[in-house]
Amino acid sequence: MRLGFQGHFNEFIRVSREGWDRGVSILHFLGGISIDLVRDRAFSQTKMTISQRARVHSVLVDVVCTGRFCDFLEKREGKWGIVVRQPIYEKDRMDPVDPSETLRLDKQLLERFPDGYRHLAYLQTNIGYKVKSDMPGLKGPEVEALYARGREWLLRE
Repeated sequence: MRLGFQGHFNEFIRVSREGWDRGVSILHFLGGISIDLVRDRAFSQTKMTISQRARVHSVLVDVVCTGRFCDFLEKREGKWGIVVRQPIYEKDRMDPVDPSETLRLDKQLLERFPDGYRHLAYLQTNIGYKVKSDMPGLKGPEVEALYARGREWLLRE
């Protein structure tokens, strides 16, 4: 599954299966959640951790990325559902599975990506995925715009 996937759930399932067939192993762990609710709309934030194992330059590595999922939810015909999910990537790291192995990263490629998901993006680019480079991080205009969209979503009639 590629970082920053956006699309219909059927496409998500297809892309996930294709990744699994290529050896992509990703785990999402969800933690605490906060929800702001106004009538039939909600804006929530759920703490998350993404773990991915893959080979980078012949070295088997684990990447761990922490952040939050921001969900725009709406009640339609009596049922709640996610309308939009936007991740916020706060920080990540990459470690060789075997600590005796040495990993040398391409510094120019690594620095193309924001701090919050730099290593995860590097790994996914290395295995052939196109990665978005404008995803919200812990601070900055992207995350401020996301919060503004959340406020507008709750107040929309």
